[in-house]
Amino acid sequence: MSATLSSARTRAALRTGARLSLDLLLLLAMLAVTLWLLGRMWSVVWPLVVGLLLTTLTWPPARFLRRHGWHPALAATTVTVVFLLAAAGVVALIAVPMASQTDELTDGVVEGIQHLRDWAAGPPLNIGDAQITSAADSAMARIQDSVGSVVDTVATGVGTVVNGLVTAVLAVFLMFFFLKDGPRFLPWLTRQLPGRLATDVPAVTKRAWTTLGSFVRSQALVGLLDAVFIGLGLWILGVPLVLPLAVLTFVSAFVPIIGALFAGFVAVLIALVSNGLTDALIALAIIIVVQQLEGNVFQPIIQSRGLGLHAAVILLAVTLGGSLAGIVGSLLAVPVAALIAVIWNYVREQLSDPPREPEPETAAPA
Repeated sequence: MSATLSSARTRAALRTGARLSLDLLLLLAMLAVTLWLLGRMWSVVWPLVVGLLLTTLTWPPARFLRRHGWHPALAATTVTVVFLLAAAGVVALIAVPMASQTDELTDGVVEGIQHLRDWAAGPPLNIGDAQITSAADSAMARIQDSVGSVVDTVATGVGTVVNGLVTAVLAVFLMFFFLKDGPRFLPWLTRQLPGRLATDVPAVTKRAWTTLGSFVRSQALVGLLDAVFIGLGLWILGVPLVLPLAVLTFVSAFVPIIGALFAGFVAVLIALVSNGLTDALIALAIIIVVQQLEGNVFQPIIQSRGLGLHAAVILLAVTLGGSLAGIVGSLLAVPVAALIAVIWNYVREQLSDPPREPEPETAAPA
């Protein structure tokens, strides 16, 4: 005899499903409104995020100075100045050797272009100078026809550079104030919040700060591994400017996707104009292998240990962030996922029942 459905249980299940669906829709609506507000305030939010990330990187030396009796303002000023000098030193370490070998690199570029033309003129392509000149003329004609779009593109690029400089300046100032007044933030926040929020929000904020510090340190370690292995490969090949290329690789590791592509392109180009096509292809293979190991092995393992996230979650977060918000989304995907995990774990702790104590065993009757 087959069992019949209970109408009471069916109605209860439907009501529960409808209530859960409504709650989920409300949460999604709240999330959409929050993202819309963040988008409207992005000119302020982005420098704030960059300032927080820089502060997690520079807080350990500032904390060391404060513990040894330095005034907070003096410690923050010293760390900020040292950070700016270090950043300027990194730029000089990259720019000065390149500037000293500009003539050699220029001659190498011209020679490389000539080699490419000679190779294209031979079999199997058999492209003559007349065809190359015709193609160049066609390209120039297209550029002239689209002068307006080129001007718009240049203006957009200039605006992006200006916005980047403004963001960098604001982030440095915010980093200074965070280093100076950061320890007073949580007590101030506790006094401003009512009731249960005065306990929950500072606790979550403290955990989020620890998580951001783990993210920055793990990203720096990943960049260091990239710089060491790629620099070692370029040094074995005899490529010039190995140290500036290694520093460029380390710095570009903090900018996902585009940073790695840019650093790899520069390294392969220098290998091509200095050592020839064979060494350039070997350098390209080394960079691809190292970056694949970094993206699929080193970064997920290191960040999963430091952030408490599974490697698969990190890979999915980076993919989703890049598809939703491009480079910025890829950069912020991992810390955002880690912060969501922090909030989720805290909520679970607060909603979980306390563990039950085991009942004392009663002695069996004789």
